Amino acid sequence: MRISFCQGLLTGAIILNLLILYYVSRAQQQMMEKRKELGRSTRRAALPASGLGGVLVGAGGEPGVVGMEGHSRGPRVTVLLREFEQFENYVGDVANSFLHQRPELPFLAVADMSPYPPLVLPEGARLLVLSPSPDQPPQAHRPEFHVQTEFVLLVPDGVELEQPRAIERLIRELEGEGGGPVRLVAAPVLARSAVQCLHLRVNLREWTGTYSPAASGSSGSVCTALQGDAVVLIRTEDLFNLSVPLGRPLFSSLFIQTSLRGWKVKLLEGPCFSANHRPLFSSAHNQWKADTRLKEATGKLMRSFGLKRLLLPDGREQWYGCSKETPRCFGTVQDDTPDYLYLDRWTPPCCLRALRETTKYVINILESSGVRYWLEGGTLLGAVRHQDIIPWDYDVDLGIYLEDVPNCDHLKNLDSGSLVDANGYVWERAVEGDFYRVQYSEANHLHVDLWPFYPRNGIMTKDTWTEHKQDVEFPEHFLQPLVPMPFAGITAYGPNNHKAFLELKFGEGVIENPQYPNPAKKRLDRRNS
Repeated sequence: MRISFCQGLLTGAIILNLLILYYVSRAQQQMMEKRKELGRSTRRAALPASGLGGVLVGAGGEPGVVGMEGHSRGPRVTVLLREFEQFENYVGDVANSFLHQRPELPFLAVADMSPYPPLVLPEGARLLVLSPSPDQPPQAHRPEFHVQTEFVLLVPDGVELEQPRAIERLIRELEGEGGGPVRLVAAPVLARSAVQCLHLRVNLREWTGTYSPAASGSSGSVCTALQGDAVVLIRTEDLFNLSVPLGRPLFSSLFIQTSLRGWKVKLLEGPCFSANHRPLFSSAHNQWKADTRLKEATGKLMRSFGLKRLLLPDGREQWYGCSKETPRCFGTVQDDTPDYLYLDRWTPPCCLRALRETTKYVINILESSGVRYWLEGGTLLGAVRHQDIIPWDYDVDLGIYLEDVPNCDHLKNLDSGSLVDANGYVWERAVEGDFYRVQYSEANHLHVDLWPFYPRNGIMTKDTWTEHKQDVEFPEHFLQPLVPMPFAGITAYGPNNHKAFLELKFGEGVIENPQYPNPAKKRLDRRNS
């Protein structure tokens, strides 16, 4: 068999790529083994009084400072500054403060892009730019290759080290926790916003993070998140085992990931770190720029982590999902199974909020117009089970009497097209069949479907049917009378014997045995439901 020149070239390129991948993987493995061995050796060694003394490798690569008690050993902590603004910062002052008190400690400033104006850093401090460059190897922009110490001290911009032994205290506290859930230790920064210990519960299935205040203890507070300015110590191995070790905003990114792992942070009452540069920004305009960038970074982080809703300690909500001005959070649904179910998630809370708003709006118009309606299908099932929309449902279904359609101005002329009403809702005749649809907005197609039925010989029927098993005829006596029932924060109307009605539609035991719409594609794990 003859091999053409192109085939040979392609084979050579594949082999070259495999070799590159092999050597990069080997470099990563060796770096992690080196860091672990360093951590083991430093733990075996007897600690000097400072707990931090060691050999400083200077710019020329020669050994420098010897440990404060005469022990020649490497530093145990890298000081890392992640949060600062290019247009105004005190990174150089922070580096000078720490290196003046502890010249043996590596100091690393980390930025997404190369700062402009350029940072002016003292000798012993380095800048790491995370954005890759086509002329550099991958490890040049990976922080785990630039930290060779057992611990990392995360510091905010403008902080100063006045007590040389303060870092030793943090190390002792963290080591004293052993292998328990406390994996981070923090100390407050004075003259800044007071740091608060919080409990953070992240529910990825519901796309939600919930913050609540944490109680203080006699030896400090143990919680799962911090709000405000603090200096945080974490083991290097723990930090770089996070999916996004240095995301921004740093505390939001850090504590979302650590709380999901069950890790806790201990906030000490002391030592305290000072911060003399106050306010951090010299003008209202720069403060506005910083606030705007923080808001943008937070939105980007929440979207990347798949969090659509944050509940704050003061009861406020922050939303990062869809709205009336944006498309919904998921695309066209295939096989009755929206894409998020395959990710083991339920309907995003912003989508549920839009569905509730649309449902309340439509029901109000139907009732004021004299159109008889009832909760249908899965919507009725949600009302019975949850008094709300089923947590994984993606639309709302209402049955209506066909003969009442002329009573509603929003429905009676829809054969000629769609109607965008004064509140931005879109009323239309559905293209998939003989029913009506009300969309949340022109941009956001979350919707309520209205299914017209008419009575014939005591049976509620239609002229067209879908392939859904619940789309069947039923006796009209279920609607005589309609009964009020709580649903999505309002009182709506449903069939008078909802259990029999639902079992006629879906089968026996449907209320007691929840399941996804198409179990052949994705089944509900009832242990987690």
